[in-house]
Amino acid sequence: MSETLEQRAATAPDGTDPVRTASVGAPVEAGTDGPDAHTDGAPIPARRPNAVRGLVDGIGAVVVPWARVAWTAAQPVLAVVSGLGWVVLTIGVIATVAGFILGWAELVFLGFVPLAALLASVAYLFGRSTFRISIHLNPSRVTVGERAIGQVLIANPGNRATTPTRLEVPVGYGLAEFAIPAIPKDGEHEELFAVPTNRRAVIPAGPAVSVRGDQLGLLRREVRWTEPVELFVHPETTRLHPTAAGLIRDLEGLVTKTITNNDISFHALRGYVPGDDRRYIHWKSSAKTGQLMVRQFEETRRSQLTMVMTTDSRYYADDEDEFELAVSLTASIATQVILDQVPISVVTDRLALRTHTVTSFLDDSCRLQLAEGTFDTPRTFARETTKRLPAPSVVIIVAGSRLEAQEYRGIQRLFGPDVNVFGIRVERGARAGIKDVAGMNVMTVGALSDLAKVMSRAL
Repeated sequence: MSETLEQRAATAPDGTDPVRTASVGAPVEAGTDGPDAHTDGAPIPARRPNAVRGLVDGIGAVVVPWARVAWTAAQPVLAVVSGLGWVVLTIGVIATVAGFILGWAELVFLGFVPLAALLASVAYLFGRSTFRISIHLNPSRVTVGERAIGQVLIANPGNRATTPTRLEVPVGYGLAEFAIPAIPKDGEHEELFAVPTNRRAVIPAGPAVSVRGDQLGLLRREVRWTEPVELFVHPETTRLHPTAAGLIRDLEGLVTKTITNNDISFHALRGYVPGDDRRYIHWKSSAKTGQLMVRQFEETRRSQLTMVMTTDSRYYADDEDEFELAVSLTASIATQVILDQVPISVVTDRLALRTHTVTSFLDDSCRLQLAEGTFDTPRTFARETTKRLPAPSVVIIVAGSRLEAQEYRGIQRLFGPDVNVFGIRVERGARAGIKDVAGMNVMTVGALSDLAKVMSRAL
């Protein structure tokens, strides 16, 4: 039978079924050659409608800013709930919801009890008092073991009496709590507290915070009234002889072996070279020799002491007492040198201490702490911390008992032959003595009282 016109129209010239091809092939897009443009013949997945994406983005653009505003506004309210309060609230909500779901009246009752306690605690938050509070430390700087007293002065500048409240003042790692009674108009109330000074440290006192809340500690509203003040507990030091402390015998400067054309200490005469300063021509010798002779001098350097103290825990014994002794030894030498008005630089692994006054130096020494090593070797530490300092005439290295003797020698090589380098090896309880390490004096000090004696022997 011959094909009908409809059958011919439904058959493509290449014998394929156009309907079937269109159902399994890729859709024809502008700029393509049809199905052959997709070699794998796989169908392209449907794209997410742009309308849905736009709706989601629009909702997010509106909701997110409002959520941030709501969260910021809720912070003062949420901040009054203590950690215990959140636990009680969570238990109450879970027990109540579980009781309703399971139909347990007892569980519902157990859930209502903590919620009721939390609700009753809200009443303790109401009320506002106006205070003028100040914290004073007398004195603000002490030596280890000396007594330090703190004073909290609370004044009422308001027009009516205040209600009793509770005041908290953090002192170091502790907390001083005071029950402040009602203070009449223009009245004052004073509280005193002791500050522990058994260890060298910088002890912050404050801020003073008034606290309102329930006795169970579920809710707590705090108002901060002051900024922290610091108490400096200086290390213990010992008095040294000025010459021994500075290691400087000539406060006008040290004469070196370096020859210069312009200085104070005369060395010799030499022939004139064009460019020499004619002020240094020695005319009497020039007349005798028949040629111009000029003076040469030995260079005189200004006295400059550099102290290098490591705070690396690898070089100290396990207990901190050895490190505290090292700080005291360093402070004893440095304070005497500063009093003698000899230039000095003191550096540690993490801190370059101020040395323009004794007080500023001792304040900085209160902040020194043992820490993990910042540098690979003591030599690297000494090189990096002193490379920007003025050229020294004397260097003192202070370290613990675990620093090997050869390490001192390695540090000495960083400085020129005209620089006197000494080492102080700190070993608590050890017998005081001096050891020669390749021409370098390394002093062993076991107690602060041994320092003056050992240094006088080393010099």
